[in-house]
Amino acid sequence: MAFLSHVRTVIAIAAVAAVSVMTVPAQAGAARTADPGIPGKYATVEGEYDLPGAGIPELEKPVEMRALVIAPAGVTTGRPVVVFLHGRQDACYIPGTDNYQDGWPCPAGSQPVPSYRGFRSMQRLLASQGFLTVSISANGVNAQDGLDDYGAQARSSLIRLHLGKWADWAGAGAEKAPAIVRQAAPADLSRVMLAGHSRGGEGANRAVMDSLTPPPSEVDGYRGRVRWTIRGLVGIAPTNSGQNPVPDVPSMMMLGGCDGDVGPEGQMYVDATRGVSTGAALHSALYVIGANHNFYNSEWTPGQSAAPSDDDWWLTDDEVCGPGRPTRLTAAQQQKAGATYLAAAARVFLLDDDAVLPLIDGTGVSAPSAGPARVLSHAIGAARRPVIIPGPDLSVEGARLCEQVTGDVSRACQPRGDDEPPRSPHFMGYNYMEAEPGRWAVQLQAGKPAVLTPPQAAEAAGGLAMRLIVPPNTTGNTFDVAVTDRSGRRVDLGAVSVDGLPGTRNTASQWAREVRVPLRDVTSVAKLEIRPRGSAGGWLLDAWAYRPGTPDPQIRALPRIDVGTARVKEGDSGTTTLGLPLTVTGTVTDTAQVRVFIDNTTSTVLTVKPGQQRLTVPFSVPANTRFGDNTLVLLHAKAVRGLMVGNYYRTSTIEDDDPAPAIEVEATSHVTEGAPLRWGLRLSEPADTPLCLYGPVVAAGEGAELSTTDLDPQWLGEYGVTPEPSRPLSTVGLDTYHCVAPGQVSAAVEIPTVTDDVAEGPERIRIDGAIDLRSRTVPYTLIGEVADR
Repeated sequence: MAFLSHVRTVIAIAAVAAVSVMTVPAQAGAARTADPGIPGKYATVEGEYDLPGAGIPELEKPVEMRALVIAPAGVTTGRPVVVFLHGRQDACYIPGTDNYQDGWPCPAGSQPVPSYRGFRSMQRLLASQGFLTVSISANGVNAQDGLDDYGAQARSSLIRLHLGKWADWAGAGAEKAPAIVRQAAPADLSRVMLAGHSRGGEGANRAVMDSLTPPPSEVDGYRGRVRWTIRGLVGIAPTNSGQNPVPDVPSMMMLGGCDGDVGPEGQMYVDATRGVSTGAALHSALYVIGANHNFYNSEWTPGQSAAPSDDDWWLTDDEVCGPGRPTRLTAAQQQKAGATYLAAAARVFLLDDDAVLPLIDGTGVSAPSAGPARVLSHAIGAARRPVIIPGPDLSVEGARLCEQVTGDVSRACQPRGDDEPPRSPHFMGYNYMEAEPGRWAVQLQAGKPAVLTPPQAAEAAGGLAMRLIVPPNTTGNTFDVAVTDRSGRRVDLGAVSVDGLPGTRNTASQWAREVRVPLRDVTSVAKLEIRPRGSAGGWLLDAWAYRPGTPDPQIRALPRIDVGTARVKEGDSGTTTLGLPLTVTGTVTDTAQVRVFIDNTTSTVLTVKPGQQRLTVPFSVPANTRFGDNTLVLLHAKAVRGLMVGNYYRTSTIEDDDPAPAIEVEATSHVTEGAPLRWGLRLSEPADTPLCLYGPVVAAGEGAELSTTDLDPQWLGEYGVTPEPSRPLSTVGLDTYHCVAPGQVSAAVEIPTVTDDVAEGPERIRIDGAIDLRSRTVPYTLIGEVADR
């Protein structure tokens, strides 16, 4: 990549921000380089293609093959390609109303939500700068993505199906290409960047992975050769349920400070790459102050969209993110900032243009055309080399080594209550795991110098880049920095200042800022000293020896692991063990590691040896002869070193193979008012699971019906019903639910009645109930009659 030719420019910019970070809300320093938000010189052409739908495994109905193309016109040389994939919105809407419509294809009277048209302004900017852009429609996936991976694999298949078509049109299939493809500049498929919003970001990440190392054939919707090279990934407020980034392909993630939908999940596309592979690829995170989730897509934005849309930030009185607050961006401002920084990534990843690199690599400069938007960045990878990576082998004095994700408050970097959202994007757990070993930070204490000694001195030159978190809304956080080299010589490097981001208890504003100091006459670091001044405190995520530029990212097809499923019968005695499968695709040449999580409770690290193609994780349960539920076992996987993880989560089953006990239900109950109606439930033998009779109170049929004033008011109140005014029980929506507990053989359905002085004659109640017995449901009708005293 263009390294030497841009070193001088990048170093000049870096020096401006070498010993401090501009404060917020002040805008970061403007870049002294070409502004990627300014339209380019190319005339453009735009249009759509709509091909026959495609079948994708795990989806019942075919998915549309539709896209909006905006590309340079009148150009005969191949142009780099940027492919957009929108996120998950309802698939269909009813025009002229505020209503969505379920179903796929869209039922009569409804139309597909045109989410794929929502990046038109971004596409037009890129096309004017010489990039061919394609925005794909994915409503067919959105309507059917109730899957373990929320449709990530299906979205990957859809992206690669489109890329396969473009590869056809670039070759022998050129004459069959749609009109807009023939009018557009030729596609250079050796230079492709994917840009995905929301769940489209996770699908795009999977498509990058699948283009390097294919997924299992049974889940893959693309079966052709890979005839393209993906050189970069941009996530626009992306989801990241799998925390499974592709470590060797450069990426940039946009995180919204006021994202009310998925929050800052995308941070793990950066953090989770650390230590997995060579570290040569740049992974950048942008924090866009005041940006929500939806406004990046104009078709999800009120006043711009064809279908119903809204502002996803839910709390109107939030001091930072409430509508109209000074820190919030308007839709136009957010879309302009998104387009500008997306164009910066395209230039870095596809044109090897390091002149705009300072906008996205933590240097601390901004693009003037992004206007009032305040966009901050940090990065790992590229020309950085590790100096301090917190972990058990790091000696820590004057500070505290803490765990990013743990339920143990004494070890947690940031303890929080059960209902309290994470305050830092860096401390978010993996798919709701309570604990995730192996993720560490250093908590710095106000006024107390911290001395950090790694197990080995690190080679270092150029500058020292650190990712520091400070509390939101704080100012004047200054840290003195010094190092000791391997000869024992101590060197003061200067001070860095970091102000907190705007935040409330509802925002994840404890996001790391990148700060740098020059390593003057330093070639190694054996100790790092950080001295917080005054009341300053915070957390150090990592520290790196930094040089500007982007060396060759060394994109390679790492081996991948996919979690599979298994099923076994429980058996009658002893212990039954289920082998939870993980398949290995690709060649493992060096020892690799993956962490597996079983049932969201325990985890362990597995080693994958060279040549190994399959791993199994044992899970055991005691066998018996009592009826019970199937045991569902959740297995998650996350890369540690030397591999990628595709299908990160699957559910396996230990099938209970015992017959249900015989059930006797007393069908009638006759009482005098004031006594409880009672229907007994009896089992022929205990079960290992609750057996519950449930069902609604319905019209009694013959005779007078019990009313609300005939029952105990406290009992009614438990069901949210008041006695007055008196009305038939079948009209108030009463549903009963009574269980025989595990290990027990009897229970009763009881409804307390009250006495009154009204001569009413016999009154009746009817419950149409049922008991679920795994694969079948057995109906039972309960009749009760209450006589006057």
